[in-house]
Amino acid sequence: MADTANFVAFMMNAGVLTFGDFITKSGRRTPYFINTGQYKTGAQISALGDFYADIIMESGEKFDALYGPAYKGIPLVAAAASSLYRKYGRDVPYCFNRKEAKDHGEGGLIVGYQPKDGDTLAIVEDVVTAGTAVRETMALLGRVARVKIAALFVSVDRMERGTGSLSALDELRKEYGIAVYPIVTVRDIIAALPAGDERARKMELYLAEYGALSP
Repeated sequence: MADTANFVAFMMNAGVLTFGDFITKSGRRTPYFINTGQYKTGAQISALGDFYADIIMESGEKFDALYGPAYKGIPLVAAAASSLYRKYGRDVPYCFNRKEAKDHGEGGLIVGYQPKDGDTLAIVEDVVTAGTAVRETMALLGRVARVKIAALFVSVDRMERGTGSLSALDELRKEYGIAVYPIVTVRDIIAALPAGDERARKMELYLAEYGALSP
């Protein structure tokens, strides 16, 4: 199993997991925030790749290539692919998209491995809040080739409602049949904080208001 407490400490030390008063993209006021754009050293991205490689191997999922949505998914998918080879000897192709299609040179939307009809892909993302980026990814890949998305690997499951009563990740599971694997959940973050910590209390209050129902 993934070392959840170690990953929570890793995010905090990197300044990726912070506590305070933030507004999410969906307009919710949240006492914690996760910004993977704060990873900025070689040691950090190497360690992050190892965490992703661990959860990918633990999942047992089979796929032809990894895909990282631009922009934050680009270093994540490259790090995960590198760690899979270095740590486990599993050489997996990877790819990512351009925000705008290139109209010169080799052209196209996809950089790296070029998905083809019948391929099975797995997505490497940072944090899914409402699932919008994943839905955009499904539409984009559908224009490239007839592929199947088998799995989604993310850093954190915030365990809050998406567009309905289920969490955004459970909605994606139900809507697309995608298996979703977070390295940690918000419950893991709360458990990693000291007993009686005010930050944990505020996160519990947030979950009481915005937490998702079980599927």
